Amino acid sequence: MAPIRLAIVGLGKIARDQHLGAIEATDGVNLVAVASRNAQLEGVHCFHDIADLLASDVEIDAVSLCTPPQGRFAQAKAALDAGKHVMLEKPPGASLSEVYALEALAKAKGLTLFSTWHSRAAAAVEPARALLAKRKIKTVSVEWKEDVRHWHPGQAWIWEPGGLGVFDPGINALSIVTRILPEPFHLVRSDLTFPANRAAPIAASLAFEMVSGTPVSAEFDWRQTGPQTWDIRVETEEGPVVLTHGGSRLIVDGEPQIVEEDREYRNLYRDFVSLVRSGTSDTDFSPLVHVADAFMLGRRIQTEEFED
Repeated sequence: MAPIRLAIVGLGKIARDQHLGAIEATDGVNLVAVASRNAQLEGVHCFHDIADLLASDVEIDAVSLCTPPQGRFAQAKAALDAGKHVMLEKPPGASLSEVYALEALAKAKGLTLFSTWHSRAAAAVEPARALLAKRKIKTVSVEWKEDVRHWHPGQAWIWEPGGLGVFDPGINALSIVTRILPEPFHLVRSDLTFPANRAAPIAASLAFEMVSGTPVSAEFDWRQTGPQTWDIRVETEEGPVVLTHGGSRLIVDGEPQIVEEDREYRNLYRDFVSLVRSGTSDTDFSPLVHVADAFMLGRRIQTEEFED
């Protein structure tokens, strides 16, 4: 089959750090265009925005949206209305209502919509899921702490409404937990810490319960310097199951099982090619549901001002 002719919309840090290399390494997809207000890429067609791209005579089959979640609905809708398949960088949107609307639109038009969760594509996630299906879980604890100045330098959108704040990385942890646990869980407590000069939280302390009553806790923080922490620890009656390094490493009963280099985005583009060719979509929004619950039930705690 002919390769998918792809356009990237938003040529910022995440596109350059992850998407470009993953596309180049994936069979069945070719990057033919980019749309970016502030950047261009040599060797492909370049446009100022998605409207200019879609109005051009450059032939594309799909778009990968790497823009901030605010405003992404209009971009995704424009692409779907133009008959293009759509891949959404996480988080898939700024609100639940808009992503469900996009899901319905893609289905009505017979197009692929792929809501990506890159951390789910890490090496240890599926093996952990299979293992936990066979064990009795006692507790689950998540520690996801990183340095916002390193990962989002000068990116004001993350502190604005719809930017999610610390849930921009925290949703990665939630995407793994919603995948590996054998039963649903729901929020029972949410403490959100907001800097006095920001509209989004810099830290979050969350308590969940599985349907069985098993406790699940999560600590997210954007103020950690030095080594970064991306750990999920599941205590089971048979022994501990630990995912570290964002889901790329698995330790079972104290013994390392999987250690793999980062292949997350290559796996995502492989899956996107498969979805488009099979005429199907992947729109699991459950991680965003938990973030919405955290804001809805959150107790606001104010801290000192934070400067990038």
